[in-house]
Amino acid sequence: MINGNILVGAAEHVGEATFRAVDPATGATLDPAFAESGKAEIDAACALAAAAYPSFSETDLTTRAAFLEAIADNIVAIGDDLIVRAMAESGLPRVRLEGERGRTVGQLKLFANVVRAGDFLDVTIDPAMPDRAPLPRPDMRRRNIALGPVAVFGASNFPLAFSTGGGDTASALAAGCPVVVKGHPAHPGTGELVARAIQKAVADCGLHEGVFSFLPGTTHELGGGLVADPRIAAVGFTGSRGGGLALVKIAAERAVPIPVYAEMSSINPVVLLPAALAARGAAMAPAFVQSLTMGAGQFCTNPGLVLALAGPELDAFVEEAGKVLAEAKPVQMLTPGIHASFEQGVAALEKHDAVTVVARGCVGDGVNQARGAIFRTDAAQFIADAALGHEVFGSSAIIVACRDQDEIAQVIAGLEGQLTATIQHDAGDEAMAAMLVPLLAAKVGRVLANGWPTGVEVSHTMVHGGPFPATSDGRTTSVGALAIDRFLRPVCYQSLPEALLPPVLRDANPWGVARRMDGKMTPA
Repeated sequence: MINGNILVGAAEHVGEATFRAVDPATGATLDPAFAESGKAEIDAACALAAAAYPSFSETDLTTRAAFLEAIADNIVAIGDDLIVRAMAESGLPRVRLEGERGRTVGQLKLFANVVRAGDFLDVTIDPAMPDRAPLPRPDMRRRNIALGPVAVFGASNFPLAFSTGGGDTASALAAGCPVVVKGHPAHPGTGELVARAIQKAVADCGLHEGVFSFLPGTTHELGGGLVADPRIAAVGFTGSRGGGLALVKIAAERAVPIPVYAEMSSINPVVLLPAALAARGAAMAPAFVQSLTMGAGQFCTNPGLVLALAGPELDAFVEEAGKVLAEAKPVQMLTPGIHASFEQGVAALEKHDAVTVVARGCVGDGVNQARGAIFRTDAAQFIADAALGHEVFGSSAIIVACRDQDEIAQVIAGLEGQLTATIQHDAGDEAMAAMLVPLLAAKVGRVLANGWPTGVEVSHTMVHGGPFPATSDGRTTSVGALAIDRFLRPVCYQSLPEALLPPVLRDANPWGVARRMDGKMTPA
């Protein structure tokens, strides 16, 4: 059931100010009205999170893993109500949202396995060496501990997998951090349903009520106030560059600055190497357009930039991609605001003197529908105008014709940080590919070969991050098992008696985790 209330721990708050979700397919507002969270709710949620931190951060691994699995089970138990509400609030099709629910549940279960294994604690023990000369070595033991309460911002483009119960929440809870979610205003009903599933898991697992709170709202003051609260220790954010940088600024100006892990902007370059382009350019064109237009291009890994050597092979690829896009039906965008920004970005490229319009998608008959757009320019013009390398969030891409291999390398060298880079290569392209891979790796968090970047596998190896502005901290990932590392910090315990050591550092190893003993790994 959706009540439109603010969930602060186990309690519900009803605010005086309210807002409603909007169906992007019709522009109509949806019931019910949702309470706007304010200063009182921020204070209450952060106070509860701070109170929950000491006990939750020290929960044993079995209990914490079971909690994550309970959240996953509760999300599944919501049933079709969750999918129907998410469809109404996002305009996304059923099959996409059912897949996203599966990913959300899978993330939670992945982190349950990560927690049970205990490797994330990085337990390291250097036993005392009292007879060492010239100086004895004290007993030193190290583990990772949870940073503290984490503020998580729901994302617009993934109402389940990157939102209330998404990857930031799952990884923070796995680390032992209480979470306060700032719900995305575009899908408050979806967020509340998931929030209640988490709230129930907190209660059923006997955890402190402050482990989780859900604050819906539309104001910048809500997000800014949450990040500024001194009890918040870190922030997880997926969204626009402007929004992410605003939060980074607030966090940096606090009396005690905190990290903001913001995924913000990426155009995900694709390099078409000569042999591949000659051998299968006609086949690559429709695959490129499919990747570009999937979900109206509202994926973080959307291929917004294509690089290739100028010539008839590239001309043929561009012509075929244009034909395919011209027949592509428009796709509903997530919100009126996102649609307006997309149209503005596309219009700017259409008017650019150095850019040629290759094709636009079909004209739609509904509101907030994205017509895909493909543009073309050359490397000199692209390098000369940094604005051509900025993201247009949606199904828009620019193809850059380069004179030679060195000019491709020059374009790559001038790019901002990205989430992904892709090389399409065949036999005969090996030398050029070998030269480009290190250049691309310096710019991105994930390098792909002979595929398309749209889509992210949730796994132990995945890196969904990259140098600025793809993320605010290029050393991290927001997807996959390593996402937990964002919300941990190391602590060394020197010469403490056994009784004062955390259980995981005691000689008996009661939690049964793998440990590095005197520099050598020992199994669990």
